Amino acid sequence: MIQINELTKVYKLTKKQMMEHKTKKNMMKAVDKLSLTAKPGEIYGLLGPNGAGKTTALRCIATLLKPTGGDITVKGYDTVKDSEKVRKTIGFLTNEIKLDPQFSPKYMFGFFGRLHGLNEKAIEERREKLFNYFDIKDFEDKKIEELSSGMKQKASIAVSLVHNPDVIIFDEPTNGLDIITARNVTDYLKLLRDEGRTVIISTHIMTEAEKLCDRIGIIINGVLAMEGTLKEILEQTQTKDLEDAFFELFKIHNKEEE
Repeated sequence: MIQINELTKVYKLTKKQMMEHKTKKNMMKAVDKLSLTAKPGEIYGLLGPNGAGKTTALRCIATLLKPTGGDITVKGYDTVKDSEKVRKTIGFLTNEIKLDPQFSPKYMFGFFGRLHGLNEKAIEERREKLFNYFDIKDFEDKKIEELSSGMKQKASIAVSLVHNPDVIIFDEPTNGLDIITARNVTDYLKLLRDEGRTVIISTHIMTEAEKLCDRIGIIINGVLAMEGTLKEILEQTQTKDLEDAFFELFKIHNKEEE
């Protein structure tokens, strides 16, 4: 289980960043008092536009960033006080962290497997299972830089799951993928959910969130605007689909900001 309580993350901006954000303030609040719970046996989707705070929130869960305020626990472990224990129980994927292009998927899988304390037999068994599922087997000895973008993404997913984690944190897992590879990835996330894992993903793709997520948290400008099942969100916003619900919330939130 992932429990986020009043998470706030504030960044100090450089002069260049202040110009890019068209602001005179040298501080930016990326996440503002975010509270949510992601449970075992479900896929929780953080939905929002680019810059909404989704990636920042996931990085805080994954111990890559320390919260400015609030706290996060993963399976009961505090992400700041027990960061090493948290890292052992999670699989984390983000497009901004790439596998070394000079090495092969097979080498990288073994490298990270040993980092997680797996013996060679366990690494081989996990590799066989994941590489066969994601059709990486024929490309396992090629250099990462020689692979297609879809194959690189599938290799990254396999490596992130080498230690068979109980908690899966994926940031935009299907971003830039073709429709077949994207379906391959989302189907595997459903398998992990059905095995009782806790899965939390970020996405800005409305149809993906509708089909994949058991519960959805809509985040706008770092604030959780609404959360619930798809049915609950549509009922509360009195809309027909998630895209309409999002724009309704976006409109309301921006009026409140003015």
